[in-house]
Parts: sequence; C-alpha cells; structure tokens
Amino acid sequence: MAVPRKSVFDVLVIGSGASGGWVAKEVAERGLRVLMLEAGPPRVPTRDFTEHVWPYQLKFRGFGDQRRLLQTQPVQRLCYACDEYSHQFFVNDLEHPYTFPTDKPFMWIRGRQVGGKTFCWARESYRFSENEFKAASRDGYGEDWPISYKELEPYYDRVESYIGVSGSREGLSQMPDGQFLPPMELSCGGVLAKKVIEDKFGWRVMPDRVANLTVEHRGRPACHYCDQCQRGCYTASYFNSPSVTLPAAARTGKLTLVSDAVVSHVVMDRAGRAEGVHYIDRLTHEHREAYARAIVVAAGALESTRILLNSKTASHPQGVGNSTGVLGKYLMDHFTIEGGGGYMPSLRSSNREPVGRPCGFLIPKYVNAGGQKDRNSNFLRGYRFDGDGSQEVYGHAFLLPEFGNGWRERVKKDIPYYFAIEAQGECLARADNFVTLDPNKKDAWGIPALHINARYGENDRAMASAMRSHVAAILDEMKLADVAAPKSELSIFGKNIHECGTARMGDRPSTSVVDRNCKVHDAKNLFVTDGSVFVTQGCYEPTLTIMAISARAGEHIAETFRRGEL
Repeated sequence: MAVPRKSVFDVLVIGSGASGGWVAKEVAERGLRVLMLEAGPPRVPTRDFTEHVWPYQLKFRGFGDQRRLLQTQPVQRLCYACDEYSHQFFVNDLEHPYTFPTDKPFMWIRGRQVGGKTFCWARESYRFSENEFKAASRDGYGEDWPISYKELEPYYDRVESYIGVSGSREGLSQMPDGQFLPPMELSCGGVLAKKVIEDKFGWRVMPDRVANLTVEHRGRPACHYCDQCQRGCYTASYFNSPSVTLPAAARTGKLTLVSDAVVSHVVMDRAGRAEGVHYIDRLTHEHREAYARAIVVAAGALESTRILLNSKTASHPQGVGNSTGVLGKYLMDHFTIEGGGGYMPSLRSSNREPVGRPCGFLIPKYVNAGGQKDRNSNFLRGYRFDGDGSQEVYGHAFLLPEFGNGWRERVKKDIPYYFAIEAQGECLARADNFVTLDPNKKDAWGIPALHINARYGENDRAMASAMRSHVAAILDEMKLADVAAPKSELSIFGKNIHECGTARMGDRPSTSVVDRNCKVHDAKNLFVTDGSVFVTQGCYEPTLTIMAISARAGEHIAETFRRGEL
C-alpha cells in the first residue's frame, strides 16, 4: 500500500514495535491522524507462528538448514531465538549489512516486520529507579537524565496496566513495584534456590517480572504455558504491538499503516522543520515520500540513529540532530556472564512438574545500590542475576545411553533438575562507543549502512570480574553436581539486543540530541522515542522504560497539537 499522494498527516511514526505502537496509540486516541511506516511485512499467525509446532513437523527437526542460515543469516542465527521455528522474525543479513572494526566485533540482531522485535522479545519488564535516572548525581560519572522516576512513574503505571505484566510486589527501592498481575510461581528448583540464596547472601529472589498474562486481561486470555514465546503467540497472551497497541490505535479510525516502507531519511524544509520522510518500497524499490506535521522516529536505537545521520541538508550537513556532534555517540549494551550451572541432586524426580514456565527467577541489583554491605569500590554501577532450576526432560533424554523400552523407563523414572544462572551488568555511556555511516557500504535499498565502533571498557571488565565471582559463589552454595563454571569472556557487544544511548536525552544541546520530551533540539517538530534517547542503561532490560517514555512523548505531542504549537 502506498501513501495517498499529497496527503499530510498530523503525525508520522517510523517503526511499529514497542515504541512506535505506544506513540501511535496515544496520539490516535487523542484525535490525531497517524501514518505509520514499517520497513518489513505484516506477520500472519497461521503462517508465521510456530509455538505449537513439534520438531517432527519440521524438515530439519528444529535445527534448521544450517547451510542456508550461514548464507543468509550468519549474524541473526547467533541469537538463541533465531532457528528453524522463528528465523522469519529476523532480517536477511545479506540485505542488511553493517560494518565494524575487526578488533571490535558487534552483533546486531534485527527484526523488520509489523511489530518489530515484540514477537520474540524476552518480555522482561522492569522499571528503572531513581538510581538509574540520577546515577551521575550519585557517583559523579556522566550525565543525569533530565527527567526523574517520579515524572515517569504514571506512564509506567499506564503501560503496565494496559499490556499486562505479571510480578510480585517486593517493596525494594532499587527496583520499584508496578501495576502487576499475579506472579508466576517459581519452579521447585527456583524455590530451593530462593532459600539458599536468601539465607546465604541476603538477596531477594523473586519470580521474574514479565509481560505474560497470568489471568485474562482486556480480552486476552492468560498464558497457557507452552513456554515457546519466541515463536509467536496465537492467543496474544504476551505483549506484542500487533496484538495490543496497534489495534487500539486502529480502533480510533485515525491510523494508516503502510508496511514494506524502508525509510531512508527525514525530509527537512528550508526553515529547519521536518516536513516528511523519504522511503523506498521494500519489494519494488520504488522511491516515495510521505508528509506530516510532526515526525516520530521509533525504529530502534541504531536504525533511528542511522535515519537521522542520513538526513543531511545544507543546514544539517552531519545529519539532523547532530549540530553539536553528539548523535551516534554513547552507545550502550548490557554485558552478561553466562554458562554457570549444574544438576540439583536433591531434586531428581520421577514426576514432571505440571507446567513449564516462560520465566525463571530474578535477583535485583544489590551491588552499589545504596547499601554498605554490597558496596564495591572497584567499579561504578552494578548488576543483577536471573536463572532457574528447571527439569531437563528432553535434553537429558537425548543423552541417555539406553535404547527402546530401557530408554523409556529411564526417562520416566529419572528426570533431573538443572540450575542455571547468569549476571547482567550496566555498561557505562562513553563517547568512544559510537556509530557513523559507512562511506562505502550500502544496504539492499541503496541506503548507507551503519559502521559500529564499540567495545566494553575498564569499568565494565572490573564489574564482570565481580559478577563472575558472585555467580561462582552461588553455584558453590547450591551444592550442584557436574558444575559448569561461568564463562570467562564477556558477551559480544550487541548480543543482549539492548542497544541504547545514541540520541540521548538532555536539557543541553551541547551534550544531547533530544530534550526531556524527546523532541530533537535541532527541529521543532521531530521526535525520537526509542532506546536511543537513554542517558544511562542501568542493569535492567530497557523495553518497559522505552514504552513508558513513548507513552509520555505521545501525550506531549498531542498536547502540543492541542495548544496549536505543531
């Protein structure tokens, strides 16, 4: 579908994922005409969702055509969720190249479709606390956010209440409680881990906070615990924008959604206002333009930054939003210490637990969170843990030496529990972690590719050493069998798919790209609402905060229209 010629919408939103969906919902429900451009195609559940498909129904039994994956998705296949079941949710790397220095590898995982990556995200939904928003005031490093937790709190409430987040109320200042549905129960292994870790370390172990429904919510049924969320969800029992926010925007009659529209740059007029965008039809490669009174870039941190860098004019020779050279700098992504685990001898069982679980347990940030007991002066900021103690039915069964009836009897009578845990740390915002446009490489539509130059720093490595020690101490206390030590190396930059910070928010144009309302300093009617606006990252997943910021920005845009300022 092409945009009607010469149509001028009130708001044009680039991207249909977690951020774009919330902006569209907020402005459309306030009466504004919205055009949404999405670079990828729509997804059809009967064709694209595979959460109930069994391995024997697939040609390669779930392992995928490794030759084809290596040829077309050499980067995407490195993500745990990109396999024979769900490779359709990830881009073709040949069409979407990017570059990086040989000594600074970067793993860019992308999903281009209506809904973005919300079909296969991990659904972890955590609020930032004032520790994150005012981190610089606490330890003297970097910049504070221009907004506080109190300012964003009502939007956290709004998002959680609408999408449905299950979790337990814990009363911890470093991880604020929210508007929760009933939490999921811990597994038997998780219950044992909770007792051991809380007794030994004094840290709270809680059910993970996830955007999975535990009860019916706003017409969507509760999760049925198939535990294959990365493959899509027929029942829409976890949040994805095509099932939740986009229908809300569409019900207003104010939303026009155009898929397969690859935006290359924002079109600026001579007065320095954004008047529209230039986009290319993904299938026909036809070049087109669309126009609106306000433009919202919500394509994901790195893609949004690429669009802004490519929006060059005489008045913005380095890209719109880049008049002070900040755009593209301060890239962050969480790093993890992974691979630690072992079998739980006291929980070998002949009975299966009644349900699987799409979440495990969470230990919130304690290190450098304010208490003296967990203070570590070797580094700034801190980290959190997640893990589970779950039954290993299939993987264990495949490794048994028996055959036939002997194998079946062993599987039925001997189901072990495996305990696994990882730590996730905060990456500091540093100007020497940055992205630029590659002067030579272009994507399949002729748009300059991104060059990504980033590596973890001394503070990150010092924190990782403490993370590794804590994981090892937990494994020791758990008294496991066949223990696997945590990996010594850090995860690859980008691997956690939490890229943030390249169009950061701030009150001063000299140190930021957008203001406290996500408006680009250089343009009166151009906004950015995704993770690129983050000033600090904390150690918690960013998606809930992205949605809260987007809801707040959408409300602000609508109010600005109401006052006649756009």
